[in-house]
Amino acid sequence: MKNFIPNECIFYHIYPLGFCGAPQKNTGEAPINRLDKIERWIPHMKSLGINALYLGPIFDSGFHGYDTHDFTKIDPRLGTNEDFKSLCKALDETGIHLILDGVFNHVGRGHFAFQDVLKNRESSPYCSWISGLNFNGNNDRNDGLSYDNWAGHNTLVKLNLKNPQVREHLLSAVDMWIDEFGISGLRLDAADCIDHDFFRELRRRTLSKRPDFWLMGEITCASDYRVWMNDDMLHSVTNYECYKGLYSCLNTKNLFEIAHSFNRQFGGEWGLYKDKTLYSFVDNHDVSRIVNVLNRHEDLKNIYTLLYTMPGIPSIYYGSEWAISGKKERHSDAAMRPAIDVDNPNILDRELMEHLKTLAQVRHSSPALKYGSYESVQIMNEQLVFARSTDQDTRLVFMNISSDSKFLSVNYKGRQYEAQVAPYSSQIIKA
Repeated sequence: MKNFIPNECIFYHIYPLGFCGAPQKNTGEAPINRLDKIERWIPHMKSLGINALYLGPIFDSGFHGYDTHDFTKIDPRLGTNEDFKSLCKALDETGIHLILDGVFNHVGRGHFAFQDVLKNRESSPYCSWISGLNFNGNNDRNDGLSYDNWAGHNTLVKLNLKNPQVREHLLSAVDMWIDEFGISGLRLDAADCIDHDFFRELRRRTLSKRPDFWLMGEITCASDYRVWMNDDMLHSVTNYECYKGLYSCLNTKNLFEIAHSFNRQFGGEWGLYKDKTLYSFVDNHDVSRIVNVLNRHEDLKNIYTLLYTMPGIPSIYYGSEWAISGKKERHSDAAMRPAIDVDNPNILDRELMEHLKTLAQVRHSSPALKYGSYESVQIMNEQLVFARSTDQDTRLVFMNISSDSKFLSVNYKGRQYEAQVAPYSSQIIKA
């Protein structure tokens, strides 16, 4: 496998418990190999130009995967460690890098340390592993104790990452994932809740194991991603700022909105992240599918064109490549995490899939789209032209989100460029 180079990648994101059709609850039954479904999906990923897979939580847990019980054991609803090694080998042989979900802020109530605390209370050697543990309190489980959790959910027990034993417990698991599974990086769940010193230690530890190892944090709301994304901590973060702008600008027919975000993040001399590589997406396992968010189905091609041509790393969430539906309702994520029949998938929008294949080909062949600077050239409510440039390559992106064909003419660096852009479409022109 070649070194992992983020800018060279197009990501595919799978939530494995959902994709593989695993039971909602882990009842402790014997392992069943459902990971082979992902292995059989590799040719589909390759057809889309994918060369990096972000795989959601796969380790032993109680319910949804983010309530980890054992960081060294594959969830039996998905298979065994050997089953996972087979998948890793198949990905490696086809040139797809693997990024795993690192859920380090909290564990499930079934984690051995928390179970020992419940059993032995003050006598447990793991009391200091649990953040905010209070034996004079109580909770909705009537444990006769209370503790810090994630977002008010007592099923998610917050770890004390100041404790060296806790840090070593997690870091040794990462060592194993690198040594046994050959992973290329981690997506850090709830990164905005995690102690910064832990990230610094994680960066040092993984660097010593693999110089190209990549760390990307889930940051859902922040004014400056550089708090986490810097030379000592994480390489990248989730670009939620542009996630909102990407669909909102299309729904309101106001391309000034996304152009402002692009300029703020990447434009000119003062772009906040012009020298960084953010992780970009239009949907994921936590938010409604993009087809349910956009007001017009006709805007799907343009939103993916923006995703593939903006600075950063584009990512597709499984099924959305053919406009699968799934809406977050009553605080439930189930609709966004469906099973896929990998042998006979119900492909709803083949035209969108072909569009994504074309975008992947253009991106893979263009240094400008992978590494280039960003510059706004022309902005109107329903039309946008911007440039991505390196010394060797320049691409101009002409976008029209109106229901009418538009003739666009711009001057860029002393040369005139023109395009007749069809309704709800775009053109990528090599300058």
